[in-house]
Amino acid sequence: MSQRDGDLFERASEFLAMFRRGAEFTRELVEENARLRRRLLELETRQNDAARDPKEWELLRGELVDRIQGLESERRDALDRLQSLEEENRHFAQRFLEIEEENNSLANLYVASYQLHSTLDLQEVLRIVVEIVINLIGAEVLCVFALDERNSVLSPVAAEGRERASFPTVPLGDGLVGGSVARGEIMAREALDDEDSGEPLVSIPLRVGDRAIGAIALYSLLVQKEKFSGLDHELFALLAGHAATAMLAAQLHGQSERKLNTMQGLIELLTK
Repeated sequence: MSQRDGDLFERASEFLAMFRRGAEFTRELVEENARLRRRLLELETRQNDAARDPKEWELLRGELVDRIQGLESERRDALDRLQSLEEENRHFAQRFLEIEEENNSLANLYVASYQLHSTLDLQEVLRIVVEIVINLIGAEVLCVFALDERNSVLSPVAAEGRERASFPTVPLGDGLVGGSVARGEIMAREALDDEDSGEPLVSIPLRVGDRAIGAIALYSLLVQKEKFSGLDHELFALLAGHAATAMLAAQLHGQSERKLNTMQGLIELLTK
C-alpha cells in the first residue's frame, strides 16, 4: 500500500468513526425525546384524570409538593456545596500565591547567595548582604556587626538607612545584638512599637559552626511591610549561614593577603 493510499484509508476510517459517533448521538437524542414524550403524555393523562377526580388531584398535588420540596432541598445542598467549593478555591488560590512568593524569594536568595560566595572582598560581601536584607526581607534601617574576638566586642561594619557611625559597638552578650550572638539564637524585641529602646526589631547571629562572626540587626521595616512573616524567619536562618560563611572566608582571605604581603616585603628587605 502506498503512502497516498494509506492516508486515504486513515481519513476514511476517521470519517467512519465520526459518522458512527454522530449516529450514536442521534439515536440517544431520539430515545431521550421519546422518553420525554411518554413522560409528558403521562402527566397530561394524570392531569385530565385529576380534573375529573378530586382525590386524584389531591394525590397529584401532594406528589408535586413533595417533589418541589425535594428539589428545594437539593438546591440548598447544591448551594452549600458550591459555597464550600468556592471557599476551598479561595484557600487554594491564596496558598498558591504564598507558595509562588516563597519560591520567588528562595530563588532570589539562591542567586544572592551565589553572588555572596563569588567574591572574597569583604566590602563587596557586606554590600551584597545589605542588598539581600533590603530586597528580600524589606528592611529600611539595618546594621551588620562583626565580632572582634580579642576584645569580645561587636562593631558596626556596614549599615543602611543611617550612618554607620550612629550605631554603637556592643559587648558580646550585652543587649539584643550581643545576646543573640552569644547564644547563637535569633532574638526579637518584645515590643515592636517601642522605637525609643534603641534595640533592633530582630538580631540575626552570624555563626560558622561554633564560631561567632557577627550579627545582622534590623531596626525598622519599609512602609509597605507591617510585620515579619513565616517566610522571613526561614530567610533569617538561611541568610545567617550564607552571610557568615562569606564574611569568614573574606576575613581569612584578607588576613592571608596581609600576611603574604608582609612576608614578601620582609623577603625583599632581606634580599637587598
